[in-house]
Amino acid sequence: MEASYLRAGQIAAEALEFGKKLIVEDAPLVSIAKKVEAKIIQLGGKPAFPTSIAKNEMAAHFCPLDEVEMVEQGDLIKLDIGVHINGFIADTACTVEVGTDNYVELMRASKDALKDALERFKPGVTLGEIGEGIQEIINAYSFNPIRNLSGHEIKPYMLHAGLSVPNFKTNNSTPLEEGQVFAVEPFATPGEGFVKDGKPSGIFRIVDHRQVRVGRDIFEFAKREYKTLPFTSRWLAQRFPEFKLFSGLRFMEREGAIYQYPQLPERSNGMVSQAEHTVIVRNKPLVTTRI
Repeated sequence: MEASYLRAGQIAAEALEFGKKLIVEDAPLVSIAKKVEAKIIQLGGKPAFPTSIAKNEMAAHFCPLDEVEMVEQGDLIKLDIGVHINGFIADTACTVEVGTDNYVELMRASKDALKDALERFKPGVTLGEIGEGIQEIINAYSFNPIRNLSGHEIKPYMLHAGLSVPNFKTNNSTPLEEGQVFAVEPFATPGEGFVKDGKPSGIFRIVDHRQVRVGRDIFEFAKREYKTLPFTSRWLAQRFPEFKLFSGLRFMEREGAIYQYPQLPERSNGMVSQAEHTVIVRNKPLVTTRI
């Protein structure tokens, strides 16, 4: 089990470094996503969720679907990728500023908060203590953590496995236990520090294994291929005709068989930085996604 987590983490780390180099002015976001996902497969893993490339005030769940959205000078881009080996997941992210140096301190706030938090993932430390540490560091840079985004416990084929890692001070007295796996992801912003639901993202996951009457072959394929992990319509478009695919997805979403994640922009349109690693709880915490 641990070997699979470590292998997934190694692939995720390599794919993230590869992806960072693709974030240049005039690059289509969808091209970056496709290349990163191909790299993950080339290295022997599978994407644990669709590559997210969130620009500026967009914090998460931006899955590029077409050639329209491009990288522009001055963009602050969050590259968030997931890898799994037989369901054992690694989740990692970084922030890249394109061609300017306007957000160096904002990026440093999320990176320093992550670095400090990772050192705390030892048995007996509480989730509340970790959140408090993250907030202290981000506030010290005169920014706000995003309070309604959090890190998350990871289990096989479960990206969000129950426990959440807060990015601010809470009274959560849940202690960490040896061997637990968490994705830790501080978000920093000069804005209010909350995200809101935005447009539909084109990212889905199966939430109910009921029989469906429309798009049944699509549903069965997604269930077999992705199990409980998120997937994107972009992946399915390689296999199913466009009209059939989107009518099927609409029906399944309406029937509650699948859930579509919303895009998550910062509520006051504040710029957002993110840093993320996956860590195994130990007396000496083991970060799986660090090169």
